[in-house]
Amino acid sequence: MPVSKRDFYEVLGVARDAADKDIRAAYRKLARRYHPDVCDEPDAHERFQEIGEAYAVLSDAERRAHYDRFGHVGPGGVGFDMPTDIFDLFQSVVGGFGFGHERVASGSDLEHPLPISLEDVATGFSTEIAVGRFAHCEACGGEGAEPGSSREQCTTCRGLGRVRYRQSAMLLTFTQEAECPDCSGTGVRILNPCKACRGAGRARVTERVQVQVPPGVQDGQRIRYHGGGDAGPLGARAGDLYVAIRVRPHEVFVRRGSDLVCEVEVAFPQAALGDIIEVPGILKPHELTIPHGTQHGDALIVRGGGLPELRRPERRGDLHVLIRVAVPRRLNKAQRKALEQLAHAMDLDVRPQDSGLRSKISEVLGG
Repeated sequence: MPVSKRDFYEVLGVARDAADKDIRAAYRKLARRYHPDVCDEPDAHERFQEIGEAYAVLSDAERRAHYDRFGHVGPGGVGFDMPTDIFDLFQSVVGGFGFGHERVASGSDLEHPLPISLEDVATGFSTEIAVGRFAHCEACGGEGAEPGSSREQCTTCRGLGRVRYRQSAMLLTFTQEAECPDCSGTGVRILNPCKACRGAGRARVTERVQVQVPPGVQDGQRIRYHGGGDAGPLGARAGDLYVAIRVRPHEVFVRRGSDLVCEVEVAFPQAALGDIIEVPGILKPHELTIPHGTQHGDALIVRGGGLPELRRPERRGDLHVLIRVAVPRRLNKAQRKALEQLAHAMDLDVRPQDSGLRSKISEVLGG
């Protein structure tokens, strides 16, 4: 089901009989507020798009008349032909924030891997990392021009950073758009480049970043630091820094969500008779009751012996203990006699191998 559009007058916050100048003023105010380069709200781009569409219709007398009569669907049952580039519309009406910043690409996002242990997952912790990134040049404040000098709008692209040119083929004419060759897409010309950054507006630095790792974090999760990535060229906003969690494999435990799994060996008498043993835990040992008659491969559970949940760290998963019944490879005389008596008591017709004969057979077979 298509999403219904809001009323264009409501989008711009003007009355239905608003004058052209009032519509233009409302657009300028809202477009500056919700421009993605200055607004950090998650729906900024959608709002900016909506504002641009509303202005494109209401600022045109013919389109506005059709809209007042038919609404969002035109007289032929077809929607309005909207502008292909809402940023070009913004540039033509508002003029930008200062020579084309909105057309300069933001800085790149960065990812920094952070290896941690399973014990770190259980507790959470704070650490400091060193991040190499491009930061705005301190000498010129990211402008790229020598302090005291100014920048000029590129006359070729009129500050848009893009140029359009026509190309003919056969009987058809195509209009294509490309990066401005004179300003490299920045929309500005720097007559006196900053000596510190050579006109780039940014410089390479190494910064210390404090990272807070929450308990229960998952392997592969990324912690985002807004604006912690590379600064954009010529004062454009910085990208984001993502700290990627890498949980190292544990020698004892396997993780299953917030649960942990481990294996524990018990002797045959413990499995048969039952026992209370100590099993390893991620932060401290746990006491585990082995019921009598426990079988090899049975899983016993220590409630709350797992990891904290990420969203609700007061809740913890369980520890699943897989029982491995150990069979002794060698027996002394007393142990052998006891097992023979047990076999007799269980009415088992056991024919024990002679250990000496078994050794000779192993030698012949290469064991």
